[in-house]
Amino acid sequence: MTNATATKLHYDIVGSFLRPDNLKQARAAQKDGKISLADLHQVEDQAIKDLVAKEKAHGLKIVTDGEFRRSYWHLDTFWGFNGIKHTHAKQGYLFHDEETRNDSAQVAGRISFNPNHPDLAAYKFLYDLTKDDPKITARQSIPAPAQFYAELVRGEENVQALKKVYDSTEDLINDIGEAYRSLILALYAAGCRDVKIDDCTWGMVVDDKFWETMANGDYSREKLEQTYLEANNAALHDLPDDLRISTHVCRGNYHSTWAASGGYDPVADYLFAKENVQAFYLEFDDDRSGDFAPLAKVATGKDVVLGLVTSKRPELEDPQVLIKRVKEASQYVPLEHLSLSTQCGFASTEEGNKLTEKQQWDKIELVVATAEKIWN
Repeated sequence: MTNATATKLHYDIVGSFLRPDNLKQARAAQKDGKISLADLHQVEDQAIKDLVAKEKAHGLKIVTDGEFRRSYWHLDTFWGFNGIKHTHAKQGYLFHDEETRNDSAQVAGRISFNPNHPDLAAYKFLYDLTKDDPKITARQSIPAPAQFYAELVRGEENVQALKKVYDSTEDLINDIGEAYRSLILALYAAGCRDVKIDDCTWGMVVDDKFWETMANGDYSREKLEQTYLEANNAALHDLPDDLRISTHVCRGNYHSTWAASGGYDPVADYLFAKENVQAFYLEFDDDRSGDFAPLAKVATGKDVVLGLVTSKRPELEDPQVLIKRVKEASQYVPLEHLSLSTQCGFASTEEGNKLTEKQQWDKIELVVATAEKIWN
């Protein structure tokens, strides 16, 4: 079916959900060799069936598998491509007051699409759960090509491994773009009509302090923006007309912490004006996100999903404040092209954010109820 769902609705989700305890236990048991991978998949299957039923029960028309088959929102996808190996860096990602696990992805050969990519298998299962309900759209979220590029140049070990295979950034971006485009087309062939690319690169490049630490001050913001735009658009061309491509821009979402701060103004001329997507899912849940003024750079006719409801904290926002903020944003993007969502998912990694499952669904109910007040 063609995906008109996202343009008719004005409430949405980013996609990851808190993992149920039995799934966490099963994943730990499989890692320790106590159960088989097939046993883990059975637990995942049932957890995803239960999640989809809950998503429907809470009024969602766009559903995901909660990213229940992943450990990370991004690395699992990277590991699924040919030419990439799972490695461990000297340190994890640095968040405000916390450091993550230190997994990474490193080039081991030329990058290409793997027809047995785990994201494709994951989507096929989700699609089978939803294909007979014309009111439901099954969305697949994948990390952005730019995020893949950023991981492959994160740390000296990754850089040295990269140089053994690729002579130029251009060749690397071309291979990333082709691998991603092949994944997207394979998802489409499997029935997918809604692909969201999650992207922290733009959320990090706005933060001067972050990049001074990350790149030792040796970086050009404009050059980074050009590279990220090229990496993403290398995958997002000549795609089917009825495939909705969107992007979620994040400043870090790990265990209710964050990695970067800064408004969208420094990246608006590249991201909002030139990236080949139909919609932008944007964080606006606190002062770190800046104001709405950069939305004036969003290309005409494109949608903006306002992440005004935080997924990091359990306290519920005031609906009247949300309504007021949507009205403020409509000064820059027409109301019919705006929607409401949480600012990010609830569990970008399997650790999850610091709230309960009930509080998670309370947030979803707030988004749906508030959107219905604004647009109905």
